[in-house]
Amino acid sequence: MSAKRARLYDVFALLAVKVMVILDQCTKSLIIRNLNIGSEVPLPLVGHYLTLEYTQNNGAAFSLFQGSMVLVLLIGIAIIVVAALYLRMLNSGSLILKLVFGLIIGGAFGNLVDRVLHGGYVVDFISFRIPEIKYKFAIFNVADACITVGIFLLLVIVLFGGWSRNSSEKKADALSTSSTTPHQEDMSEKQA
Repeated sequence: MSAKRARLYDVFALLAVKVMVILDQCTKSLIIRNLNIGSEVPLPLVGHYLTLEYTQNNGAAFSLFQGSMVLVLLIGIAIIVVAALYLRMLNSGSLILKLVFGLIIGGAFGNLVDRVLHGGYVVDFISFRIPEIKYKFAIFNVADACITVGIFLLLVIVLFGGWSRNSSEKKADALSTSSTTPHQEDMSEKQA
């Protein structure tokens, strides 16, 4: 892969980050303006299965580690890991891989903006439940969904071998770096 193409993919990843942050912050702003915090009656989107319910989350994604110093440590470790992985593929890597990192980083920045703007908490508002079996998933937001989907896709890419460049790219690189090919060596032997 050319460095020019890799830089273009990095631009797309940055664009994905911006789109995710803007989408996340716009939806949170709409929720803050139009819903009361902790309302008894959630606003239905898909019956009573998917609803809007405004809450303020002091923990991590899906309300994990609320008020815990473990949260700060985990966020720090996660940022370092994601940054290190992205730096490893800065001048290489497929478009899909770069976009996956864009999802993860965009989600992280969306929640970081919330913590700065709101003094430490994140606005959550998407609630999924199945009342027939008394199941209620933790309330989340667009940023949480971006991070979760991004991590899932990254796991799929890593498990199915998409992390490294494909074999045809490796073969092309090997051919371009070698000074002579076997065919050229045969030709020079015949001439001698």
